[in-house]
Parts: sequence; C-alpha cells; structure tokens
Amino acid sequence: MGQQKPKEAKASSGAGPTKGSEKLISQEAVPAVVEAILGRTGTRGELSQVKCRILKGKNAGKQIRRNVRGPVVPRDVLMLRETEIESRRIQKRINKGNQS
Repeated sequence: MGQQKPKEAKASSGAGPTKGSEKLISQEAVPAVVEAILGRTGTRGELSQVKCRILKGKNAGKQIRRNVRGPVVPRDVLMLRETEIESRRIQKRINKGNQS
C-alpha cells in the first residue's frame, strides 16, 4: 500500500566547506595573539569576543575581532584557520522602562 522511499543523505550535510570558503581557508593555521577581551556573546554567553593581532601570513600585523569558545586570557595565542572574516561588534543593550 504506502511504500516509503528511504531518505537520501544530502551531499553537503555540514561535513565540507561552505560555498566560496575554499579560497579563504589556507592549508595551515595562522597564529594570532589575544590583546583584549571585549565581552561575552552568543545566545547564552558561551563565547568571548576578543581583539587579536595576527602574527604571520599575508595579514601579519592586522588587528581583528573574533569570537572564541572556551577560556581565554590576554596574551593567549590562537591558531586561526582563516584571517579574512571579522566578527560583528557586540550590540549594547538598551534597558527600556526604568529611565532614572
């Protein structure tokens, strides 16, 4: 009566790189040193937004903003797989209501 076909797995089910990212990701990681912690972000505050300076590669000396998961302190060294994309700034919260 109602025979169902098995669902086929999608070819790009999160295992590979996203469209156009192949040229951004270099073969090896690039070191960057954390200079400042800007704040917490993420839906539950699980990420820290940091300002870091790239030490090697074509963007050496460039200072970028990145989101980092896990414990991080200034002067830690991060190994970045790509150095082209920068995180968005953290939005300041505006508390409506009590304006005293």
